[in-house]
Amino acid sequence: MPDYSDTAITDALRRQMTLAAARQVVAASNLANVDTPGYRAREVDFSEALTRHVSDGVVLAKTQPGHLDDPNARASASDVRTREVAGLDARRDGNTVQIDRELLSMGSAAGDFARAQTVLAAKFRLLRYAINEAK
Repeated sequence: MPDYSDTAITDALRRQMTLAAARQVVAASNLANVDTPGYRAREVDFSEALTRHVSDGVVLAKTQPGHLDDPNARASASDVRTREVAGLDARRDGNTVQIDRELLSMGSAAGDFARAQTVLAAKFRLLRYAINEAK
C-alpha cells in the first residue's frame, strides 16, 4: 500500500524539485558550451534517477549516536548523473548542442519545479493554518 504520509509527500516533492533543478543545470551547461568544438550535449539519466529515487523509499533508522547518515538521504542537484544525448546530429565542428532543444528542456524543467513548489507551498499554508487555528 502506498505511503501518503506528510513526510512521504514532502520527500517526493523534494526529489521532484531536485531533479528539475538538475535538468536546468544540465541544459544551462549545454547552452554554455554551444560554441565549444566537439562538445556533446548531455541530459539527466532519467532511468538512473528513477532507480535512485525508488531506492530512496527505504530510509535507514538512526537509533544510536554512532550510526552513520544515509548518503542517499539528501541528494542534491549535483548528485544526479548525466549521459550523452543519443541521436543528435553533430555540426561540422562536432558539437551536438541544439539551442531550441536546450531552451525547451529548461522551460519544461522550470515548469516541473514550479508545480512542485506550488504544491509544497500549499502544504505549508495548510500547516500554518492548522497551527494558528489551534491557538
